[in-house]
Amino acid sequence: MAHHYESSDLVVRKISVGDLDNNVYVLEDPATNEALIVDGCFEAGTILAGADGAQVVGIVQTHGHYDHVQALAEIKDALGVPVYAHPGDDYPVAVERVLADGDSISFGNLSALVLHTPGHTPGGVCLLVGDHLISGDTLFPGGPGNTRGNKKAFEQIIESISSKLFVLPDDTRVYPGHGSDTTIGAEKPHLEEWIERGW
Repeated sequence: MAHHYESSDLVVRKISVGDLDNNVYVLEDPATNEALIVDGCFEAGTILAGADGAQVVGIVQTHGHYDHVQALAEIKDALGVPVYAHPGDDYPVAVERVLADGDSISFGNLSALVLHTPGHTPGGVCLLVGDHLISGDTLFPGGPGNTRGNKKAFEQIIESISSKLFVLPDDTRVYPGHGSDTTIGAEKPHLEEWIERGW
């Protein structure tokens, strides 16, 4: 498959699966081929085919919602690799490495910085590799992830975005859990609009 992003330092594969247009990402160090799969959403076979040729060393979950875990057990069994996730959410498989804000996940010569960004779920995380942000369901083009009318959760996700994501450089690429990519610079000017609309 064609790589979604490719440089001498990082390869990002983006695999769309399921009826909800879920994005699964494969982050790969091109020097070693070691890689992480981000989110075991749906269609295990499609995900495994999309990761073909990479030496997957772990599966990282951005959060525990049902549409992000349907293929998790099958992928884990097929690859025999550990699952990394924050303890704020529940998962249908054992989590071998419990994540906390500021943790680092190594793959090859690269590492992904873990940013705990609660709001959409209590255990939501984003992953930062250089100037590439896997935002899960925390940040999308046009606003934060759905908090389903929960005022406290909405305030929490706004705080997560303000304090953890919008402090990143404007040219940081944002790869969300559904749909199209964006950048920090494209989204940051709209924060007050999102707060006003309240969702």
